[in-house]
Amino acid sequence: IIFTIPVVCNELRNVVCVGTDEAYISGQDNSIKRVDEKGSVKETVATKANWPDITLTEQGELLSSNTISGTVDIVKQGVIETYITPPQGWAAHTLCCTRSGDVLVNVRRGRKNKILRYRGPHISQEIDTDLNKKLIFGEGIFFLMITENSNGYVCVSDRNAKTVTVVDRTGRVRFRYDGTSAGIKKSFDPAGIVTDSLGHIIVSDFNNDCLHIIDQNGKFLKCVDNCGLHKPYGLSVDNEERLWVALAGEDAIKVIKYLK
Repeated sequence: IIFTIPVVCNELRNVVCVGTDEAYISGQDNSIKRVDEKGSVKETVATKANWPDITLTEQGELLSSNTISGTVDIVKQGVIETYITPPQGWAAHTLCCTRSGDVLVNVRRGRKNKILRYRGPHISQEIDTDLNKKLIFGEGIFFLMITENSNGYVCVSDRNAKTVTVVDRTGRVRFRYDGTSAGIKKSFDPAGIVTDSLGHIIVSDFNNDCLHIIDQNGKFLKCVDNCGLHKPYGLSVDNEERLWVALAGEDAIKVIKYLK
């Protein structure tokens, strides 16, 4: 553990690093805050809905999901504008900006989830549960947490299926990870997911108060369970390859050095 950052946030969920010493955070509050390493608030952006998921574009622009309108919004000079409008009947919930500049959006209609890849305002790929119902992302109450690895594979944390699933550029499943190899005590409960420069996939396990680290081929590498992680949720890797972990159980962020 490098340090712990106490934050003022109602039911903290998400964290996105800004450089090496600041991060955007969000939770149940109707706002997104930028905080420094001491937890001091440097900026507050009022949102139209609570529980916004957040991500940064390659240009450093802040995107957030709007749980009321179902859109993806962008913050420009402190003002929120609509950036992406999903197809009619679908609402955006979680999102991720990729290294190529695309935006991955988990949209939901009723109890069905799927993932859309946007290139600008247009859909360039759809990972649809109807294409192969044996996969994943089926019917459920939880949203999918998503990220993209350095090899272009989409990594999905699915709390409904209690599985991490990785699909290639065509949407074909490469592998699934269910936490069994980590020897955890309670059922696997994957929440936040992020990748690093080595292609490692890091997943927070909400039930087991730990992190799972697997390689880009699905091989279990290690379990981080000795850092006092109380209900870990959102994850982000900063420019120094340090991992920022949003703790829903105590509204704090722990910064961890996990690579030697």
